[in-house]
Amino acid sequence: MCTWFYADSHSLSYFISKAQQLPHADEMMRKLGKNMAMSGNIRPTDTAAVLAPNKQGNMAVFPMVWGFTHEATPKPIINCRIETADQKALWKDSWFRRRCIIPASWYYEWGVPPSEVGFRNANEQRSIKKEKYVIQPEGANITYLAGLYRYEEHCGMQVPVFSVLTRESVAPVRTIHDRMPLILGKENLKEWVRPDGDPRSIAERALTNMVMEKAKDYPELIPAFMQIQTGSSS
Repeated sequence: MCTWFYADSHSLSYFISKAQQLPHADEMMRKLGKNMAMSGNIRPTDTAAVLAPNKQGNMAVFPMVWGFTHEATPKPIINCRIETADQKALWKDSWFRRRCIIPASWYYEWGVPPSEVGFRNANEQRSIKKEKYVIQPEGANITYLAGLYRYEEHCGMQVPVFSVLTRESVAPVRTIHDRMPLILGKENLKEWVRPDGDPRSIAERALTNMVMEKAKDYPELIPAFMQIQTGSSS
């Protein structure tokens, strides 16, 4: 499960700068009041730099808001289970026609420390404070999260929104949670976003060698337009 990820402004600068330069990003900032930094800790309803096909079907970068909306809930729907993505009405059309990739540095998960699991029963584990972990593919500096997207009407404009696909977790993640994002290798990105691609076969090639460690708190970046200029005045 993915409810929060981190986008490093340096290693992801190519994607972030491309998304920020698009006219749609400026419109989203003006009409929706969205922060266009697209770096640091990214949470539901935040805007992120996302890879999706352009009008020519080629992979390009777009600013997108995290979370589908649905009349059944006031909360954004930020994750989609891959097992039912081709069946449920909310996801089906996007699964077959609108797939995307969310470049991240890593994602976070909260869970009972693995050292406590083997020595506590289920009831005792519920009382243990969960810890935050950083998770990413082994040997990678970019974590490519597979997702679905669509356009929704908000504030008089068509807003692209995305949701992160999830799957059953693998070791060592399964020691703290039973779900994890579907993470793809760089060699499968273009095929994944192609509208005529085969998502099931690509998903079978998802990365499974993960590294996990306790998270530390990273400073929240202040968007450039909010930074106060200091210095002497003349």
